[in-house]
Amino acid sequence: MAFSKLLTVLSIVVAASAASMVLHERRTAVPSGFVRRGAAPASEMITLRVGLKSNDAGGLEAKLRSISSPGSSDFRQWLSMDDVRACILNPVSDMADEQLQVKTFTQPSADTVSAFDAFASANGLVPTVISPNRDWVSITLPVSKANKLFAAEFDVFTHPSLKDSITRTLSVSLPSELVGHVDVIHPTTAFVVPNTRLVPPGRQISARGPAASCNSSDPSSVVTPTCLQELYGIPTTPATQSSNTLLATGYEDEWAQSADLAQFLKLVRPDIPPSTTFTLLTTDNGTNPQSPGDAGFEANLDIQYTVGIATGVPVEFLSVGGPLALDDFPAALFDTTTFLDGIADPPTVMTTSYGFTESFFGLSVATKICNGYMALGARGISVVFASGDGGVRGNHDSTDVCTNNTFMPVFPASCPWVTSVGSTQGFAPEKAINFTGGGFSNFFPTAYYQTAAVDGYLDTIPEDFAGTFNNTGRGYPDVSLQGWNFQMVADGEVILEGGTSASAPTFASIIALINDRLLAENKPVLGFLNPFLYSKASSAFTDVTTGHNSGFVCPASSVAFDAAVGWDPLTGFGTPIFPELLAAALA
Repeated sequence: MAFSKLLTVLSIVVAASAASMVLHERRTAVPSGFVRRGAAPASEMITLRVGLKSNDAGGLEAKLRSISSPGSSDFRQWLSMDDVRACILNPVSDMADEQLQVKTFTQPSADTVSAFDAFASANGLVPTVISPNRDWVSITLPVSKANKLFAAEFDVFTHPSLKDSITRTLSVSLPSELVGHVDVIHPTTAFVVPNTRLVPPGRQISARGPAASCNSSDPSSVVTPTCLQELYGIPTTPATQSSNTLLATGYEDEWAQSADLAQFLKLVRPDIPPSTTFTLLTTDNGTNPQSPGDAGFEANLDIQYTVGIATGVPVEFLSVGGPLALDDFPAALFDTTTFLDGIADPPTVMTTSYGFTESFFGLSVATKICNGYMALGARGISVVFASGDGGVRGNHDSTDVCTNNTFMPVFPASCPWVTSVGSTQGFAPEKAINFTGGGFSNFFPTAYYQTAAVDGYLDTIPEDFAGTFNNTGRGYPDVSLQGWNFQMVADGEVILEGGTSASAPTFASIIALINDRLLAENKPVLGFLNPFLYSKASSAFTDVTTGHNSGFVCPASSVAFDAAVGWDPLTGFGTPIFPELLAAALA
């Protein structure tokens, strides 16, 4: 072939190849704090997780809407592990198994699997299935090949919070044959750093002598389980149902200490045997070392206040380990949901006190994670998240964003399939604490169950409001409770902690105690909470009408939301009244 003809053929092939690529996700700039250090070495091997499209995520959402809505004919008829993967349509009792019509929910369709397998085979890739629902596979390939196959430009980035550099790209595309079959490729455009633990700066204050009171607005006060029980009417009667478990998640090498838990119980719950402990679960080679100095403030806070509030409820601690815990928080969240996807008898409640600014995740990653929580909710798991500790400005810990009036929502708190918990302080009345995370998602629309509540709040915002936010987004938090001066033990030292990371495990404990009562009466557990909270249970909360969530480090004059009568993006519906919440659940 003549050289000129060869060039013509090659140019046609290149043009056809370029035309066959479809942009999947792109960032216009690197998120704040990240610095590009140059192109990633072409020979560097990179492992990519490919989230295959679930066959019928819309059908699963419709099913969850039905089974979580009070008044529905199938209210709280939660799905099994196998049901979430696939359901049987119109079964006939005398029909042979092979004749049953099966429709998959989370499991990819045969066409999707076939399309990806063909792509992998044609490009010399060996995919490995890494999730029980078979919706996640991993591939390992050189950076040069990843750049070519996904029209990417993988670069090396650093960040002050990162111990090592990371490899990411600002743009990723899909070959046309994979469009409609792949939801996400990770890590590509997600730039989430460590320190996702939600807690405001200035915490970890050493406890100073006896508590002056339980009033968390008083600097000399100390909040204990007894304070919370008295304030919200939480019973101390031990739970009786061993099948009702409460799970606290741990990331970023945060480890829960048995010795600290025993000391905590002796100090604040002497009615509970100090030998009471938690069950350790691990994934990604997670560990939970018990040597002096290994205590994690967050892990201890979560474990001590779940065991200390949910009296008698079996508590589990999931340690998500490996490098994912340190430099890839989205992957750790993915692996949490896939871990639970493979458990036939999962916990009835899961509480998480971690999160980060929503935009750093990117839309495709956040959506896939959020859909994972939807699948857990369909199985009857109440997924609880802290709402964040930067007020309306993400998970900030410095004053450099205090004058930025473009609000930054926090994820996963902004996911519509989780119950987001904000923080209050003080008594009679309680008020929204300044750091309580809240606002409106830029990724997810106003949830179907909260339209009236959100509209009511938006009507209270003046026309000249200086803040910029998405007024059609999912509003959060959903509820709130105390979040300051919590007494706890870390490495044998009695300290005070605070943050929505204290509020979330406390609320999760309340839900676990209600589930215990439901199971004792042979009733299904609460499961996905939000439709219930926004309807039958909306009056089972004390409305919090004062507060301004400008953030812990920003001046009170900084632009932010104000609490109002009814639902608001600082405290949700307010703080729980246990007897009324229980009555609504049992009704």
